[in-house]
Amino acid sequence: MSSFLEYVPGTSLLHRMNPVAKLVAAVAFALACFCSSNLVFLAAMLAVGFALAATCGMVKPTIGLAKAVFAFSLILAIVQILTTPSGAVLVELPWGYIGTDSLRAALTTVVRLMAAAIPLFLVFYVTKMNDITNAVVKVLHVPYKYAFTFTSTIHFIPLFMSDMKGIMEAQTARGVEFDAGGIVRKVRLMVPLCVPLLVSSVRKTNSAAIAAEVRGFNLRTAVSGYKEYPFAGSDVVAIAASLALVACAVALGIVL
Repeated sequence: MSSFLEYVPGTSLLHRMNPVAKLVAAVAFALACFCSSNLVFLAAMLAVGFALAATCGMVKPTIGLAKAVFAFSLILAIVQILTTPSGAVLVELPWGYIGTDSLRAALTTVVRLMAAAIPLFLVFYVTKMNDITNAVVKVLHVPYKYAFTFTSTIHFIPLFMSDMKGIMEAQTARGVEFDAGGIVRKVRLMVPLCVPLLVSSVRKTNSAAIAAEVRGFNLRTAVSGYKEYPFAGSDVVAIAASLALVACAVALGIVL
């Protein structure tokens, strides 16, 4: 199985789509999730996200991503429940209360973030970083340095995660127990590891910058790439469907 945000080869429809179409559709899909607070609509969007993951054989990574987003959104949901009392009183608190509307809003936040994250991350699993960069430059006419900066940031995330894992394994071999104790102890043990990770990150970034300069990074233009990225019928349909979802989300917000 692939690492985090690492391209997975395949022949599915998502793999064959135009990179720009995938990006536009994913962004529109996420925008639709934030344009509506209807829990049924958001649940349907989440189901669509998992269905898209199933079509390209990325169910397992998607479940892992959903768990990570759920853990993060759960923190936001708890803060929302405790700080924004509304609806019928369920539990009295010294500074307010927990209400039914608070719980509904917190659940909406969790489902919304999960539904919005899945298509965005699927794009990076089914598209090569070079194709994303070149397609954005050729089709959208974004300056190459900005497109390269964005995709390089995504590319370095799994590398830094791998470096962190190696540093933790080295410390474990020296007798450090990261699994023992509470969360405070774990954070205390993780903080010193940021220094070697920072040093490793600076070295990798510097090496990448030198390699880019040697290969004529400053001379790259929109016509430098030899590969073309034409739009197919499926690309147009995907963009139209995603924009229709945005319109549907806005309409639901107005009606409800």
